[in-house]
Amino acid sequence: MTCPPLRCYRLGRQPYVPVWRAMQLQLNERAQATPDELWRVEHPPVFTLGRNARPGHLRAPGAIPVIRVDRGGQVTFHGPGQIVLYTLLDLRRHRLGVRALVDLLQQVVIDSLAELGIPAEARSDAPGVYVDGAKIAALGLRVRHGFSMHGLSLNVGPGLAAFERIDACGYPGLAVTSMQCLGVQADPQRVAARLETRLAELLECPTEAAPVLPEPLVRVLART
Repeated sequence: MTCPPLRCYRLGRQPYVPVWRAMQLQLNERAQATPDELWRVEHPPVFTLGRNARPGHLRAPGAIPVIRVDRGGQVTFHGPGQIVLYTLLDLRRHRLGVRALVDLLQQVVIDSLAELGIPAEARSDAPGVYVDGAKIAALGLRVRHGFSMHGLSLNVGPGLAAFERIDACGYPGLAVTSMQCLGVQADPQRVAARLETRLAELLECPTEAAPVLPEPLVRVLART
């Protein structure tokens, strides 16, 4: 059976909370026939805490907002210069379990960075993607009834000072890096497009560009 297209939405820069609420709405309302979607977005500065995150890992948030959310994982930072790709997928459609989805998303980042001359790797003890021991991409997921939300973030050229205010992903002393810090200047949107393409290749699905915002996000924004 041919895999239906992945609908790729470009959200631009959006506040974190409306996008998160829209993902929840999409998850609550989706059915077996609902197409899979990728939401590409950039957020203003925000710290997010996963369901079981320890507050002690958030050491000095300052004026940056802190939001506790429904994904797995500990604490991370989102901000300008960072690609966030939310993966709203039917895992049964792709015969994936949660562990396989994590591995798949890590491989998407590793393959995309390799094309730009950056050798990266995954670690068995800490989800994400690393370059010489420093984290360049983070993962956080929620899966319910076989459907996923949240996804991955890749540091293209964000300011890294905010990461010094947290134990990134719950690991004290974990170094964080970016493509820019590694000497690679790249357009974030081109990098994001490569992530989408590689994910579609590994899922063996075509992509379909969506010219408008996702309908759940439109509804959330209309309410706010």
